Parts: sequence; structure tokens; C-alpha cells
Amino acid sequence: MFQKDYILRMIEMIGDLIAALIGLIKKGDLDQAEKMLERGYYELLRRDASYFQLIPKEHLTDKLLSDHNFTNGHLSVLAELFFAEATLSEAQNKLKNSKDCYEKSLVLLEFLEQDDKTWSAKREERMDLLKGKILGLYENINRHNSI
Repeated sequence: MFQKDYILRMIEMIGDLIAALIGLIKKGDLDQAEKMLERGYYELLRRDASYFQLIPKEHLTDKLLSDHNFTNGHLSVLAELFFAEATLSEAQNKLKNSKDCYEKSLVLLEFLEQDDKTWSAKREERMDLLKGKILGLYENINRHNSI
């Protein structure tokens, strides 16, 4: 029961964090948003953002589930943190990092979709949004590289 309550609190906290981050990004306070995101990674998952960045997306779920005993709740929180980081990176014009974070968020959500065996309209909507963002960034990055 304790584990379930903890995960529910984490999910509630991530919602508040994302809302605050989006607000800071819209205001143009990207430095403060970056600091808040870093704190969020550590407070919610007890790791720095850089730790998760170093894990290749192909090994992300395996590594976190086996090496760190992450639950699906942890993966859901991490998917949201990656989404927030991608949004911030896009605002900072760090397009490659943004694309990488969107891709990792999508990998986690796709895993959860299969593992949970329950359909979630919100998750499906988020995955569609991520696919569109990734495609747009991929095209934008390729356009920059061809110039």
C-alpha cells in the first residue's frame, strides 16, 4: 500500500511540476525552468537528469526495470520528465536533445501501453503528440544539416 501511495503522490507532483515548467517556458524564464527540471528529476527519481540521458533509448526500460527496480509508476513519471525536458530543450533551440527526450518519452509510454494491458486515452493522445513532435524535429534537424 505504501508503494502505491508513493507512486500516486509522485504522479500528482509531476503534474504540478509540468504545469510550473510550462509556465516558466512561456514567460521565457528558461534558466529557472532548467533548475526546476533538474530538481524534479532528483526529488522524484533520486537521480540527476544526466543519468537518464546516458541510457540509450533501446535499453531504457530494461536497465531501469532490472538494475534499479523501477515500477511502471516510476516509468510513467520519467516519461513525463522527458516530455518536460524535451519541451524546454525545444524552447532553448536544442533540437537534437529535444528529439532525443521526446523519443525516450515515447519509448516509455509504448512500453507502458503494452505492459499495463489497459488502454488509456490520455496515454494514447500523448503518444500521438510525441510522434508528431519527433517527426517535426527530425525534419527540422535535417533541414538545418542540409543548409
